Amino acid sequence: MPAGQEEQAAAIASTFTGARRAGASLPDFPGSIPVDLVQAYHVQDLAIDQWDDQVVGWKVGYIAAERRDASGDDRLLGPIFKRRLQDATGGTAVDIQVFEGGFAAVEAEYVMELLEDAPSDQLEWTPEQAEALPARLYIGVEVASSPLATINILGPLVVVSDFGNNNGLVLGPEIPDWTTRDDNALRAETLVEGSVVGTGGADRLPGGLRTAFAFALARSAKRGRPLKRGDLVATGNATGIHDITVGQTALVRFAGFGDIACRAVAAG
Repeated sequence: MPAGQEEQAAAIASTFTGARRAGASLPDFPGSIPVDLVQAYHVQDLAIDQWDDQVVGWKVGYIAAERRDASGDDRLLGPIFKRRLQDATGGTAVDIQVFEGGFAAVEAEYVMELLEDAPSDQLEWTPEQAEALPARLYIGVEVASSPLATINILGPLVVVSDFGNNNGLVLGPEIPDWTTRDDNALRAETLVEGSVVGTGGADRLPGGLRTAFAFALARSAKRGRPLKRGDLVATGNATGIHDITVGQTALVRFAGFGDIACRAVAAG
């Protein structure tokens, strides 16, 4: 990458990570939007290097057909960090940090946990191969938040640049024997302030959760970050993307497997 582009990528990463540390919002994208996913992931990699925390997993987001680049990727990845991984198995409401003045939402998620390293030299994965890789499945909630309010409007290249629009993952109980279950048997609904704002389940994910898992395995390997034992993969929003503001509560009900309650608080 030419020196000028490298400096700009580093500046974008620095601006986003600085805003995240301060719990601040940004009025606009800080610079020129990357031209493709290669450049956007480079910004993300630089931001990961600037962020003093350990990556423990990845969120998967869907890319609409009209917003894809020449790579043809129909999904994207964003890092989940250790200090933003929260346990909801106790049944009490969990405080989630969101950026006031930025973007903030909750998403119902089905979350994979790898039980062994994925082969580092395998760059392509089918849903069937992904299912055969030893893993556990959990219920969860993604905290989708960014200092930039327009992040989703500006599109996937911007989303990738800022940690995939992720600011945490709330992990709930395990769904046992997941490989024996059809996607349409995994149902969920999301409530914000007591009102239902979305319903769905694993079958809402394009191609299903195994396809999302396969994408995470393939794209991670191609980036030189093959997934390892213990890594988590949040497979995508199962009921939609639901806006939340500081002070509001959300409740996600996973039929037969438990509930996760969250309360939005200001980041920083």
